[in-house]
Amino acid sequence: MNIIHIDNIDCEEAKAYSHLTEAQLRNRLEPDKGIFICESPKVIRVALERGCQPLSMLTEEKHIQGQAADIIARCPEEMPIYTGPREMLAQLTGYELTRGVLCAMRRPKLPSVAEICRGKNRVVLVDSVVNSTNTGAIFRAAAALGIDGVLLTTTCCDPLNRRSVRVSMGTVFQIPWTYIPSWPHPAMEELHEMGFKTAALALTPKAVPIDDPQLGAEERLAIVMGTEGDGLAERTIAECDYQVIIPMANGVDSLNVAAAASVAFWQLRKQ
Repeated sequence: MNIIHIDNIDCEEAKAYSHLTEAQLRNRLEPDKGIFICESPKVIRVALERGCQPLSMLTEEKHIQGQAADIIARCPEEMPIYTGPREMLAQLTGYELTRGVLCAMRRPKLPSVAEICRGKNRVVLVDSVVNSTNTGAIFRAAAALGIDGVLLTTTCCDPLNRRSVRVSMGTVFQIPWTYIPSWPHPAMEELHEMGFKTAALALTPKAVPIDDPQLGAEERLAIVMGTEGDGLAERTIAECDYQVIIPMANGVDSLNVAAAASVAFWQLRKQ
């Protein structure tokens, strides 16, 4: 094992865990060189099982022979394993390590929209959801409740954001996803050409209840969800085949986007 002890918070070798912002980690100018940070042994295991390439690890020393041992055994022998006292690691990263283990990994190459949708019956299209907790929760619900793929506009939070990955419990590696290069055109036409009907979750006078039998009977359905505050743009709503609401009680007008996603995915699953 290539164990490297950190003795100060300015360690240049471990800069991926301290000095780089999420945008720098993502490295949009050179996406093939971009990395992301995976947190907690359980989530790291899922990422490795799904073929993600580990680059380095940051962990408390006690975990090297403990809960990280099986992970280390699956990584290249020469891979750096940075370690140090818990307090120093917290200073280095800026937060307490929830499960004591972080792993820097190479960002995977994303598939095309056509590859995501080919042979699938249910996909979700997420537009401009910027909260990492909501993004992670949407992925977890999608994986658990029968959604075949996730499409995101480029204005969405990065699913490989550290917190998003952790909240998703690693499901960002289990369910295929990609970015839509332009929205709503020509992506909307592409979905329709592939045989998808589109259903916008929106509070509009024309909206039908989410338990409308016709929705569940659709062979291929793309569920379209909008940002936490303003929802979907009027133009997007108008171009969808359906406008859909989750009926509310007690004067509540809507649910949090992640909670709405769970209800929608279950109700609109392929019957």
